[in-house]
Amino acid sequence: MKKHNATNERMKRRYFEYLKEARRYSEATLDAAAKALDRFELYTNYRDFSAFHIAKAIAFKRHLTEQKAKQSGKELSKATLHSTLMQIKRFFQWLAAQPGYKSRIGYSDCEYFNISDKDMRIATARREQKFPTVEQVKHVINSMPSGTEIERRNRAVVAFTLLTGARDGAIASMKLKHVDLVTKSIDQDAREVKTKFSKSFQTFFFPVGDEIVMIVTTWVQYLREEKLWSNDDPLFPATRVVVGANRQFETSGLERTHWRSATPIRQIFRDAFVNAGIPYFNPHSFRKTLVQLGERLCKFAEEFKAWSQNLGHENALTTFLSYGEVGCHRQGEILRDLGRPSHPMQPEVEKLAAAVVKQMRDSGLETNAGGRKAAREITSPSDGRTSVTAS
Repeated sequence: MKKHNATNERMKRRYFEYLKEARRYSEATLDAAAKALDRFELYTNYRDFSAFHIAKAIAFKRHLTEQKAKQSGKELSKATLHSTLMQIKRFFQWLAAQPGYKSRIGYSDCEYFNISDKDMRIATARREQKFPTVEQVKHVINSMPSGTEIERRNRAVVAFTLLTGARDGAIASMKLKHVDLVTKSIDQDAREVKTKFSKSFQTFFFPVGDEIVMIVTTWVQYLREEKLWSNDDPLFPATRVVVGANRQFETSGLERTHWRSATPIRQIFRDAFVNAGIPYFNPHSFRKTLVQLGERLCKFAEEFKAWSQNLGHENALTTFLSYGEVGCHRQGEILRDLGRPSHPMQPEVEKLAAAVVKQMRDSGLETNAGGRKAAREITSPSDGRTSVTAS
């Protein structure tokens, strides 16, 4: 049974180089394209790409709908079908413009990889994404042990993620010099920190509680003052693994190097949440937690703009559209509140206004309009507090 096609491999290599160098796509995108093409080649028994025909595209779509996911054993989701077919479609669109393939593959032939409009709507529908509350995260942090330096590091990683909203890739590459305890901020310098789109920005600590700040502060001071590490040393170092007395690998403190990837951070989160009796939430979900907190705390547009910039978003709309959707539970609360009287404290407000008017009259303050005094009630829609001024 064939396992590869030399001509196909050369064209795939050129295509991946095009995606990386010309389109500037990430390695994750290249991996997704390679996986999709491997599915297609396996189905066609590695037949030459130049032999492509629209009948093959139609048959491959039908083949995919019959496949089962390896982990769940269920049919592939519409989202998986859509992403796989779109990767293959883009490849053949590129291939149709290459010498030796122009006369064999029509650009419009690639449209046969499209799924139906119905399946497209299912595949691209926005779904509510779960995220923890600040109280849940604090419960997890308080449940984490802190006896060894590895345990203190793990606890500080979770606290740092809540405090800054930094992505796990950035956290894994961050150095001690990027944290400023005086200004309570971190410098996400793209020259050294693996930020999204290699964007540099400064993040100030979010107001999530002094106890969270203390955990991070204590960790930084431990590395600087007790371990005597320098500015260029990792903020969250990797675990040192050695061969123990029984000739088996075991952990032995911290290595003075960075993690190679963010995978260990996600494992720390998984273990912490499971041990605390709470369903697992990945590090990225904390950004949604912080956006929800910002929606409650920010009263003015300028405040939310600053909150958005603190997450690394140039446009506040990005924060609203990507992270600020209203959860179903909160949606129900809002609708129930809207069905209640607009001013539940109105009787008390009226009593207060009447008392103020009486006091002004007793003090001899009269108006020219028949000796009557009017009072204008000003109620703040944000906090419900009321003030009364003379008019």
